[in-house]
Amino acid sequence: MNLLEPAILTIITAATPLLLAAIGELVTERSGVLNLGVEGMMAMGAACAFAIAITTDSTALGIAGGVAAGTALAALFALMTLGFAANQVACGLALTILGLGLSGLIGADFVGARRDPMPKLEIPGLSDIPFIGPVLFGQDAFVYASVVLVAGVWWFLFHTRAGLTLRAVGDNHVSAHALGSKVLKVRLAAVLFGGACSGLAGAYLSLAYTPFWVKGMTAGRGWIALAIVVFSSWLPWRLMVGAYLFGSVSILQLYAQGAGIGLPSQLMSSLPYLATILVLVAIAGTRARARAPACLGVPFVPDR
Repeated sequence: MNLLEPAILTIITAATPLLLAAIGELVTERSGVLNLGVEGMMAMGAACAFAIAITTDSTALGIAGGVAAGTALAALFALMTLGFAANQVACGLALTILGLGLSGLIGADFVGARRDPMPKLEIPGLSDIPFIGPVLFGQDAFVYASVVLVAGVWWFLFHTRAGLTLRAVGDNHVSAHALGSKVLKVRLAAVLFGGACSGLAGAYLSLAYTPFWVKGMTAGRGWIALAIVVFSSWLPWRLMVGAYLFGSVSILQLYAQGAGIGLPSQLMSSLPYLATILVLVAIAGTRARARAPACLGVPFVPDR
């Protein structure tokens, strides 16, 4: 138990940014839009959140700044792909490059600065329960927010009329448009939501996970979040399982290195990304891949 508890706690912290970014991308892709700029939006969220938190000495304003940064980049992506019907893959890759570059510029003056991590939400009585208390009732607000987001997105997609409309737009935007759905408005809302979640994931990295800023601190997590969406077959609860699975791989390779397993450290560090590739290869051509929204990545230009 003495070894299991810290391992689970670190897995939760490693999985949370993946879950936050992936749930936003899931909603975006459900609407038929493929945004490959998750890594860039996360990086911008991390840089802006930390810069604002240090400048204002307010974690809440830092979080708001991170969400706003991710949303702003998503709005730029929406302008190109929805407004001008540009290629979504090219725009997503450009967004990642832009986000990584801007985040380095914004965070340049804050390299080396440190800030106390976001405090845990201790629940009197429950948090003191051995093992269960720290794991379930001693997390920070980001962890609980990620779980609430998963539950909220599941309910929205499968138990509301608006969620049905969003799924219809992603599966057949021509028919949805013919039935009176505002395809571009639905997709715009989904893209902005995805950007906000990516910005929130970035804010978690710089304000809670590692409370300092360093260029490239997202370390490919945005790409892993994209893979998790495919791994989950575009279903929220499976996405949560996938995020914690990939988080486990990221942390367990560190424990393996600490245990002195006779493998090169570079190989151990690459395990999360190797697992991502293997999962995508295994899913290709399966029924899980067939559940992808039919209009994913296809631009929509309404008849005039």
